[in-house]
Amino acid sequence: MKHLEPCPRYERAIEVLGKKWNCLIIRSMLSAPRRFSDISNYVEGLSDRLLSQRLQELEQSGIVERRVYDSKPVMVEYSLTEKGLGFRQVVEAIQRWADQWEANPMEEALARKYQPEGT
Repeated sequence: MKHLEPCPRYERAIEVLGKKWNCLIIRSMLSAPRRFSDISNYVEGLSDRLLSQRLQELEQSGIVERRVYDSKPVMVEYSLTEKGLGFRQVVEAIQRWADQWEANPMEEALARKYQPEGT
């Protein structure tokens, strides 16, 4: 791997993963297909409009598949394609990094609460 030369494929992968919410959307579908509301509940703070836009973009990129079931009411399910499942190792690597280097917000709050004054 040559790190000094730009790589268009790497740049494209970063475009996909670097868009706000995409990693969490992908992560929400790693274990099973999800309905829109499941993804929306998993990714707190994401509007339905933006979630819909991101899912369309991921579908156009061949990362997400949208399946509409002929039922009453109509059920729509989103799942990762083989290409999308290829992000599993990336998502897991980011989680390992976060576990090692990012503080737990609850632990930080407790530490501040019980920190002796003047330190």
